[in-house]
Amino acid sequence: MFEPKLDQNQSNADLIAAGERAEEIRRLSKDWHSWTLTNSQMCDLEMLLNRAFAPLEGFLSRNDYESVLKAYRLANGHLWPIPITLDVTEELAGAVKEGETIALRNAEGVMLAALTVQSIWKPDKSAEANTLYNTEDTSHPGVAKLFSSNPFYIGGTVEGAQLPPHYDFISLRLTPEQTRAEFARLGWRKVISFQVRNVIHKTRYDFSLRAAKNLGANLFIHPVVGADDPWDNDHYTRIRCYQEAMKYYPQPTVRMGLLPLAVRYAGTREAIWRGLIAKNYGCTHFFIDHDLATEDHDYLGGAFSEPKIDPEILGKAQEEMGIQMVPYQPLVYVEDYDAYIPEDKVPDNVRVLRLTGRELRERLADGRLIPEWFTFKEVTAQLRMAHPPRHQQGFTVFFTGLSGAGKSTIANVVLVKLLQMGDRPVTLLDGDIVRRHLSSELNFSREHRDINIRRIGFVASEITKNGGIAICAPIAPYNQVREEVRRMVEKGGGFILVHVATPLETCEERDRKGLYAKARAGLIKGFTGISDPYELPENADLVIDTTNLSPYEAAQEVILHLEQKGYIGANRNPG
Repeated sequence: MFEPKLDQNQSNADLIAAGERAEEIRRLSKDWHSWTLTNSQMCDLEMLLNRAFAPLEGFLSRNDYESVLKAYRLANGHLWPIPITLDVTEELAGAVKEGETIALRNAEGVMLAALTVQSIWKPDKSAEANTLYNTEDTSHPGVAKLFSSNPFYIGGTVEGAQLPPHYDFISLRLTPEQTRAEFARLGWRKVISFQVRNVIHKTRYDFSLRAAKNLGANLFIHPVVGADDPWDNDHYTRIRCYQEAMKYYPQPTVRMGLLPLAVRYAGTREAIWRGLIAKNYGCTHFFIDHDLATEDHDYLGGAFSEPKIDPEILGKAQEEMGIQMVPYQPLVYVEDYDAYIPEDKVPDNVRVLRLTGRELRERLADGRLIPEWFTFKEVTAQLRMAHPPRHQQGFTVFFTGLSGAGKSTIANVVLVKLLQMGDRPVTLLDGDIVRRHLSSELNFSREHRDINIRRIGFVASEITKNGGIAICAPIAPYNQVREEVRRMVEKGGGFILVHVATPLETCEERDRKGLYAKARAGLIKGFTGISDPYELPENADLVIDTTNLSPYEAAQEVILHLEQKGYIGANRNPG
C-alpha cells in the first residue's frame, strides 16, 4: 500500500565510467559472463546510465523489487513505482553468483555496461502481473511481455562503458543532463513535459498548447521511442509527424527531445513513474496524457484496459515527487464553432465531430479522406506514406490446423491465384519447407515448435513490411505464439489467421503417410491431436472446414475474404 514519505533526495550524476576506467571495463569484460540485452532491456539500461531513472543505480535487487511491488518505493524508502528488472535465462542464472560481474552487451556484442550481481531469483510472475496490472490476461501487452520474458531476474548496480549507440535523430536524443542544460540556456524555469507515444493530432495539439498557456509554462514535447510497444510500428514516421506538428507551436516556448523508454502500461504506477522521469529531465509539470488516463484503448486499437489512475494515490505521491501533475481534459471538435472545446462544456444541440484512432486507421487502410479538422495536412501526408491503403500493403495469410487438414493444398492454390494477379510478390512458407530450410536442427518439443513458428513469423513480417505477400502453412498448435506472430506481422501490414478446422477424424482418414496410425501406436511422440494438444484459435479471421470443400473452393473463401477486407481488388483514391 502506498504511504507518502517526503524529502526525497537523489544524485543526478550519470553512471558512465570515464576515460581509462571505461577501457578497463571493456578489457576485463572478456573474462566475464555476458548477457545480450533485449530491446526493452537496452532502453532500461540507457535510462539507468543517463540517470533518467534516478535514484536507481542498477537493475533492482530482490529486496527493492519486492518493496516496489508492495509499497511503490525502494527498500531505502525512495519513491519508485515500477520494477526495473533484468530477466535472464535459467542457464545464466545458474552460472553466476552474487558478487560476480556480468558484461551487458547489445546484439552486435558491443560492451555497454558492467553489472555487479546482488540478487538472483525466480519471481512469481502471476503475482507481479496482478500487482502491476490487476490482471493476468495476456491481451494486455504488459502482461504478455511479462509472461513471455525469461524466468529468472538478476539485480545489481551498473557501471557503463558507453550509452547504447543510436544513429537516428541524434540531435533530438538529449540526456537528462543535456536537457536541463538546454532549459537553463533558454531561461526556462517552468516546463511542462508532454510524453507522447502517439501522433500529435489537433486535439492533442490544442490541449497541450492550452495547458502550457494556462500554466505560463514552456512545453517540452518528449515522444516515447522505446522498444516493444505493440503500436510503435515505425518511430521514424511518428517523429516526422511530430516535426510537422511542431511547426504549429510558438517556437520560442517549445522544444522536442526523444525518450528511449520501454513503456509498461501500468496505470497509476505508470503515471508516477513518468512524472519522476520528467522531473529528472528538469521539468516542473507533467502532462498526464490520454494514454495514461484512459481505460479505453480504442485510440491505440488495443483490446485491453490499463488500470485506472487512482487520484488519491497520485495526489499523495505528488507531494514528494517535486513535480506537478496536469490531468488530461478531453476535448471535442464542435463544427459550429470550428474549434475544440472541453467535452464537459459542449452546449446542447451542437454538432460534435469525433474520429477515433481505430477509425483513422480504417480510413488510411481504405484510402479515404482524413478531415482537416482532425489533423494537420502535413501529418496526413506522412501517415499516408507510411500506411498505404490495404490494396497496396503487404500482408500475411497464416493457415493453422491439424496435419492433414488441407493447409498446404489450400495455400498452394491461394499462392497461384495471387501470383496470377501479379501486383505484389508472393512467398510460400509451408511447414515442411520451413522445417527443411530454416529449422532442420529443431525437434518437436513445445519450445522448439514455438521457435519454428517465431522464425516463420519473422520471415513473414519482413516480407509484409516490404510490401510483399507471405503465405504460411504450419500446424502452429499453440495460441500464444500465434498471437506473437500476429503482433510481429501487424507492425508492417496485414495479418489474416485462417483456421483450417477440418475434424481430427477426417484428417486421419486422409493420412497418406500413416503418421496418425504411428502416433496412436506410440511410435511418434508429441504428435499434435493425438499425444500433444492443438489449441483452437481464439480469434481466427476465417474458419474453413475442408470436409466437404475442394481445395479450389476453400482457396476461393480465402480470396473472397481478402477482397472483402480490401487487400485485393479495385484501387481506391482518397478523397
